Amino acid sequence: MAEPNKWVPRNPELPGAEDGSVSKESALAACFAMALFYVAVLYAPTYVLRLAPASSLNTFMIRRFISVIFASLASILLCACLLPVRNYQGASLILSICGIRLDHLGRAVAIPLCLTSLFYVGSVVSRLLSFSDAWEQEELHQEAYLVRIFKAASQKLVDDAHFVVLNILAWRNYVVAPITEELVFRACMIPLLLCAGFKAYSIIFLSPIFFSLAQIIPFQLKIGSASGSGPPPAHLNHLLELYYGQKYTFSRAVLIVGMQLGYTVMFGWYASFLFLRTGHLIAPIVAHIFCNMMGLPIVFPNTQKAFVFSSFLIGCGTFFILLFPATSPDLYNSNTKHCRCWHEFCSWGRTL
Repeated sequence: MAEPNKWVPRNPELPGAEDGSVSKESALAACFAMALFYVAVLYAPTYVLRLAPASSLNTFMIRRFISVIFASLASILLCACLLPVRNYQGASLILSICGIRLDHLGRAVAIPLCLTSLFYVGSVVSRLLSFSDAWEQEELHQEAYLVRIFKAASQKLVDDAHFVVLNILAWRNYVVAPITEELVFRACMIPLLLCAGFKAYSIIFLSPIFFSLAQIIPFQLKIGSASGSGPPPAHLNHLLELYYGQKYTFSRAVLIVGMQLGYTVMFGWYASFLFLRTGHLIAPIVAHIFCNMMGLPIVFPNTQKAFVFSSFLIGCGTFFILLFPATSPDLYNSNTKHCRCWHEFCSWGRTL
């Protein structure tokens, strides 16, 4: 009898399912379908359910939250159906495959968060320099100034907490988008691609491509439609806003959006790397939330450009030095069985 934690093919005689693996064509088609559905479902309230236009931003965003949660659950179901896992192994094993685990949870949160923060050393230094300049220009007594700083920092903390709790866009940026995007584009896609026999480095570069394609295709459909409402996908919508709304030149608008899209793609590579190395979905989620909070790293500020840029380079250098040691699978798994990833993913396409 097979060990309970071993992968067993449902039907090895199916085409492309030799040794229990998923065919590459099936895995790619499933990943593309999940990516497309994740974005297309945002238009379901208008085009499918024929709901009346949202009366407020909150209503509009709540509809979208429900849509992407539904898309995420559908992606998990599709992943569970395609992976060669026996039915009796249950939902707990599927959740574990998707990186939804409680073991080593503290490390999976703290270490990737500290690692990600190294990219923002320049941003931190820039803010400290701004604080230093304000300190030098302050004419009041230092003790009084420190009290004012403490009160201002406390008030900002309260205001930020209030903003996050009550602002619907904060829920989108810091809760719904990071969790659902990482669940679909990392937790559901990566196991399928591994099971299909794709190498880890190929998967790291493939994952952001699915997201980019899914962003473009609904936009093309939207442009070709003469009816309906709702904004096009985020990056392309921003391009139109800069060009038509803020009257930027087309080349400058493309440059700005291109930099943002490039940053998004690079983060996709990094998030996929974190998921592959740690086996924890929480690792790319906390990195995603942190990056959304920090925005683009500050490289060339208005003042002290050389010092801030040097700090940025030092942070990036430290990041790359620690990248592999800080994401070693042994830190996040009790027993890797001398395998370079968790759940023996690297052997899925060969010995299941």
